[in-house]
Amino acid sequence: MANVNIRRDVTDPFYRYKMERLQSKVEGKGNGIKTVVVNLANVAQQLARPPSYVIKYFGFELGAQTNIDPKDDRWIINGAHESSKLQDYLDGFITKFVLCRNCKNPETVVNIKDGDILLDCKACGQISKADLRHKLSSFILKNAPKKGKKDKSTKKADRKARREAEKNGNGDDNDSNGNGHPSPGDSGSDHADENGDGALDAGSDDEFTRKIQSEAQELNEPENKEVEWQVDMSEEAIRARAKAAETSLPADLKQSLKIDGEDANGDESGSSAYDELGKWIEEKAKEEGGVSKVKDVDIYLKAKELGIETKHRTPAVLAQCLFDDSIVKQLPDRAQMLRKMTSIGDKHEKAFLGGIERFVGIDKPNLIPKVSAILLTIHTEDIVGEEVLKSWGGKASKKYVDLATSKKVRKSAQTFLEWLENAESDEEEEEEEE
Repeated sequence: MANVNIRRDVTDPFYRYKMERLQSKVEGKGNGIKTVVVNLANVAQQLARPPSYVIKYFGFELGAQTNIDPKDDRWIINGAHESSKLQDYLDGFITKFVLCRNCKNPETVVNIKDGDILLDCKACGQISKADLRHKLSSFILKNAPKKGKKDKSTKKADRKARREAEKNGNGDDNDSNGNGHPSPGDSGSDHADENGDGALDAGSDDEFTRKIQSEAQELNEPENKEVEWQVDMSEEAIRARAKAAETSLPADLKQSLKIDGEDANGDESGSSAYDELGKWIEEKAKEEGGVSKVKDVDIYLKAKELGIETKHRTPAVLAQCLFDDSIVKQLPDRAQMLRKMTSIGDKHEKAFLGGIERFVGIDKPNLIPKVSAILLTIHTEDIVGEEVLKSWGGKASKKYVDLATSKKVRKSAQTFLEWLENAESDEEEEEEEE
């Protein structure tokens, strides 16, 4: 099988980092047509990455359903896709999730630390951060192996990186062309910059985190050094502010923010903090002339000030307070912040769906016919994972709304849920026929 340079912008025939050229075949017809990437496992091994990362990257870039854990090693993408096109997209994956930002060598190992994806280069020792804006980053964070344990593909990737480092020493790859070129497919992704290269500088944070840190620093620098004003974050002060907010916060919204069980610490200040966040967003929307004009960074900083930025009930509050009748258009603009809050765990994703259910079921019943479109956007933006969406759609619940409303919302969601289910069932049926 023909080999190509891992960095295809390097034309040196003696370039030491090689991989197999992707081989694919199209199977099926009509709605059941699919592309099987025959040698994906081998290519992924040569890149020292789990095959699930590569196939999921293709799925995000192509907007297609994929399987991420096939027992028969048949890696499938829905739809018909040429090998050359997939090879171009693979270049984008290599640039963003394989190559070292410093020496541009592919001898990196993926480590997860404090919510960041770190690329540890065994060639030059540089540790750089992957771009968290890409949807694959959310997938990697959600599917990271438990602390102290590594899956087989990760262990194999680590061993390969160590072997390459030992074999080639610590020398850098000093090719005249020092910058990796992005693939044509990258221009369509939600994070591509003007040149198509979404990679961040070594040691940099993702864009949203940088904004938070920058604006937080400005907030912490008083204009008059003689007088420093601080927010009293004692329990008594929080309760007092929440009590004052309750006088003007709608009763229905207050009730919705207090559901979903006790907070992690089990105290009353949790519910009060959620009330205050909802009240603050409402007031800020009036000041700015619409909820769409309230900045994500300001919202996150407010949640952090209240100590609830990582709590699972916070996404439920945001789902009810951040949108209006144009929610389908507004969701992509909020996706970066929402992913940061829902990617913490399934509990956070479920709470966000509960908030959406209450938003359309009670606050905006005129949006019930659009539930499928809303869920499709949530799925496309990777705010909530497939398994949580399927679980939510499987059974009506009176946790966030009354049972009748819950059934009505899920009935409207059937178009989306059937599409989600058929994407997998079509693959299974064709595999049985073969």
